[in-house]
Amino acid sequence: MQSVNQMKKVSFVQHFGGVFEHSLWVAEQAARDRPFHSVKSLYEKMASIVQESTASDQLSLLRNHPNLGAKIKMTDASVKEQTDAGLTSMTKTEFDQFSMLNEAYTEKFAFPFIIAVRSKTKEEIYRQMEMRLQNDRNTEFDTALNEVFKIAYFRITDIVMEEEASKCLR
Repeated sequence: MQSVNQMKKVSFVQHFGGVFEHSLWVAEQAARDRPFHSVKSLYEKMASIVQESTASDQLSLLRNHPNLGAKIKMTDASVKEQTDAGLTSMTKTEFDQFSMLNEAYTEKFAFPFIIAVRSKTKEEIYRQMEMRLQNDRNTEFDTALNEVFKIAYFRITDIVMEEEASKCLR
């Protein structure tokens, strides 16, 4: 964590700005609270910033996430996560099924389906989409935020590990 704590604010925001999909404001606020003693303390601070934000800001954060399997410009982290889950190599039939569920989900909840895809298959993700479509909006809003927090923890851990590995190579 030493190298993370010593980063200039601009560098910190560059490294951690994508943790919460296109929501640089989270990293900008967290940068003011350094030093962090562990990945967990950095994650907890960033998560608390989101938890304490307005419902409108939380909704914007959710809406910043791409539809799973969509062929659009995404953050590098999203591309890697979706590729690892097999979502970038779907058949046309699978893509059409995901697109239909994504559309139904977004129409019902007004934000995209969000799930921490790490260690999940596209089949598991599809089943979760079907199940979560049955939720009410409040339950799904909370579920989506909790998934965002899982994604953020994975991303923070990856960034810190990469930074520390890079430091060792210098």
